[in-house]
Amino acid sequence: ALMVTSCVKDLNLTPKDPNIVTSLTVYSTPAAYKEGLAKLYATFALSGQQGPSGQADIAGIDEGFSNYLRQYWNAQELSTDEAVMAWNDASIKDFHWQTWAPNDVFIAAIYSRIMYTVALSNEFIRATSASTDADIMKYAAEARFLRALAYSHAIDLFGNPPFVTEADSPGAFFPKQTTRAALFTYIETELKAIETLLGAPKFEYGRADQAAAWTLLAKLYLNAKTYIGQDKNAECVTYCTKVIAAGYSLNTKYANNFTADNNLSPEMIFPITNDGQHTQSYGGMTYLIHAAIGGSMSPAAFGVGGGWGGIRTTKAFVNKFTDTSGATDKRAMFWSAGQKLDITDIGQFTDGWAITKYSNLTSTGAAAPHAHPDFVDTDYPMFRLADVYLMYAEATLRGGSTGNATTALGYVNAIRTRAYGNTNGNITSAQLTLDFILDERSRELYWEGTRRTDLIRYAKFTGGAYLWPWKGKVAAGTSTETFRDLYPIPSNDLGANPTLKQNIGY
Repeated sequence: ALMVTSCVKDLNLTPKDPNIVTSLTVYSTPAAYKEGLAKLYATFALSGQQGPSGQADIAGIDEGFSNYLRQYWNAQELSTDEAVMAWNDASIKDFHWQTWAPNDVFIAAIYSRIMYTVALSNEFIRATSASTDADIMKYAAEARFLRALAYSHAIDLFGNPPFVTEADSPGAFFPKQTTRAALFTYIETELKAIETLLGAPKFEYGRADQAAAWTLLAKLYLNAKTYIGQDKNAECVTYCTKVIAAGYSLNTKYANNFTADNNLSPEMIFPITNDGQHTQSYGGMTYLIHAAIGGSMSPAAFGVGGGWGGIRTTKAFVNKFTDTSGATDKRAMFWSAGQKLDITDIGQFTDGWAITKYSNLTSTGAAAPHAHPDFVDTDYPMFRLADVYLMYAEATLRGGSTGNATTALGYVNAIRTRAYGNTNGNITSAQLTLDFILDERSRELYWEGTRRTDLIRYAKFTGGAYLWPWKGKVAAGTSTETFRDLYPIPSNDLGANPTLKQNIGY
């Protein structure tokens, strides 16, 4: 179309049709900027321009599979002891087996999703750069946070991705590849720069505020040894302390963090929001709830119209609990009826215990506020307070000079008191070890997208230090190559951008 228009020397005309939106008209009102910001948030929850399918954001994969949160969760959870998949879609089982290759369609999807969020954020930041309107300046800070969040996933999953910002003008060029160290510094600098520009903690549910930025900084610092070979535990403690002082509190009931009204939870710091009527996608929480239902489970008991019989867990994770019934530690949310604990056939949903953590019913057992048989209201807990408590404790144990051991123990026991309903599960200072923290993170945060990163930080993701069923495509588990601590740069991007170099080992 541009070539045809150029022939008649008409490139500079503005369309007469008021329904046609161009870069000249899209941000013609202050309200339009908030709508543009909403699209940036939606890149994590939705898969295209209309829900649940049609007009997909990215190509080359079924739209439902292409959802950001769905593929991020798969990369972080299916590759670990916490989750296993029964389906035969393309290379999906390679996640758990740790046998993926650079041409993996699902790895390409999360890579493309990250870069798509970055690209849209860059454009929004460019469009708002000259504004002095207080609201629009806050929107720009939120866009910078969302870009930093996407880049934090890139540094964690891929290490050395291509790098672009709003300073790179749109056009035909090869994005230069960055280093993990340079990207770490960039994310850190960005988050500190927007700290005072973001809204105060809890200013509006679902939007990034100062506490969200502090939490992301704490996560960056906790994993600094992995990313840049340097300990940043003192900095992690400092930012955890900021979050903890911001007015959040543990929900009195663990399960209420994962229900259709979890927007009411006082420990939710930053969610990926969902609405059964208005946020329709076959990814995200719709995927996590439907795909976890199968066998003898009743979909109605989870507030949905059907189960997809896909994801469940392994014996290695079940064994993290001394009592798997849920009567003692309420976090042991398993479905064992009709399920085998040992996984003989990874393709059978009934091999491996099911997980009942996420539900599209409310905390009282009522129907979701925007009930729909296919799509859910439950928000995804990207950041919540219990994670911050455990980060504070781990960073303190790792030598964070700004931490206090007694305070760390108190945070861990607060989590366990909530889990047990009393102090029977509380531990002593002698029991608070790094290995205990790793297991406690699994018990508290399973299926919340932290497990792969946690295991890598402890040098237990690849290699043979920790095995789980079907790791390495062996029933009992076997050692895997350590280069798989990073995913490969997708083959299609290597082919399109000759300046990129593949991660070592692939």
